[in-house]
Amino acid sequence: MSVQEYLDKHMLSRKIEDAVNAAVRAKTHDPVLFISNHLKKAVSSVITKVKARQILDSRGIPTVEVDLFTNKGMFRASAPSGDPTGMYEAVELRDGDKGLYLGNSVNRAVKNVNEKISEALVGMDPTLQSQIDQAMIDLDKTEKKGELGANAILAVSIAACKAGAAEKEVPLYKHIADLSGKTNLTLPVPAFTVISGGKHAGNNLAIQEITILPIGASRFEEALQMGSETYHHLKAVITEKYGAHGCNVGEDGGFAPNISSVKEGLDLVKEAISRTGYNERIKIAIDVAATDFCIGTKYDLDFKSPNKSGQNFKSGEHMIDMYKELCTEYPIVSIEDPFDKEDWEHVKHFSSLGLCQVVGDDLLMSNPKRIERAINESTCNALLLKINQIGTVTEAIEVVKLAKDANWGVVASHRCGETEDSFIADLSVGLATGQIKAGAPCRGERLAKYNQLLHIEEELGDHAVYAGDDWRQ
Repeated sequence: MSVQEYLDKHMLSRKIEDAVNAAVRAKTHDPVLFISNHLKKAVSSVITKVKARQILDSRGIPTVEVDLFTNKGMFRASAPSGDPTGMYEAVELRDGDKGLYLGNSVNRAVKNVNEKISEALVGMDPTLQSQIDQAMIDLDKTEKKGELGANAILAVSIAACKAGAAEKEVPLYKHIADLSGKTNLTLPVPAFTVISGGKHAGNNLAIQEITILPIGASRFEEALQMGSETYHHLKAVITEKYGAHGCNVGEDGGFAPNISSVKEGLDLVKEAISRTGYNERIKIAIDVAATDFCIGTKYDLDFKSPNKSGQNFKSGEHMIDMYKELCTEYPIVSIEDPFDKEDWEHVKHFSSLGLCQVVGDDLLMSNPKRIERAINESTCNALLLKINQIGTVTEAIEVVKLAKDANWGVVASHRCGETEDSFIADLSVGLATGQIKAGAPCRGERLAKYNQLLHIEEELGDHAVYAGDDWRQ
């Protein structure tokens, strides 16, 4: 084929002429760069390659990272990881070979991306998120993504979402808003972990964490400042009372002093808030994670204290009394998983009291069937969204719609096994969740999310809206 025939076949002469004319009209100082960019925009982007690898999460446990390529560039994403909590969430595929990372390696999931998922997605338009996600769901053929692995599917789904935003030349949060049909972009109120307990820390505190919400901030930037200052005042309070060793941190970056009662922890946090002078502008939330210490129909608040275990059992009714007292004595606005994941009746009873937001985490596991049941039975009134429990961006958008239509609150959440990927920050803005829980204002993998929210607020400029008092949206 001659050069002229090649030019004619691909209509290159017309395309190049259009690009040159555009460069002239723009009076560009760098016509070569301008023409190059102009020609790139003239070509619809498609997925050309998907490559995965095994990396380590914040706990030093393997997870899946994906590079998705289009003719616009390379887009990287990684799957967060948590402690599996039951039969209702999507399945992380791990190898189970005890000789490799104690059985936690993810080579099979990586292989599934490189060999099966890549082949299925090459040639697809990255802006068509739902079609990409559905193609992977169809390829897997299982209800909980156990064949390919939710860790493999999610990493690809997030990478595709980033590629879609690049193709449309819009910020990631705007692309997510478009996918969901949202028009209101909102910076969420951060729930900063300040004290860690439960399975996330080595102290005797039964509940999993105490968090603070700077609801009274006027901007996200101010909320981050308020969270950081309170965190450092808390460090001083703990040091004064327990010594420097009390300032060791848990998996999410919260301090883990050797306290055994939730009131001890709340008193420390209350004192720290008092020292900042923010007082009424900062509220408190607790994540009980009650499933971890439910034995039969009782709750063992001493389950981490071997010498005391068995002496502090509480019935569901006694737990409700305890929560009532805590909500009266402290500025608590949200309680997560106050009861076992199958203890629907006590959650429902407690929610009906209207004392605070009641968040379902282990209760719901981001599972649409569980969410629908909770909505129909008025069990709780907020969803903790963990995207790896459901496995694709499209399904995450759908469950948020379910929750929002029921007038629930939504909390976009990190996992205990996190990476530097800041995707949930953009997700929380694009879906206007109103709340985000990404750990303490400490540790890089947690701050990646908070710092990305700073970038988004700066980018939105005068159009930036901080949820503040409308944190439940």
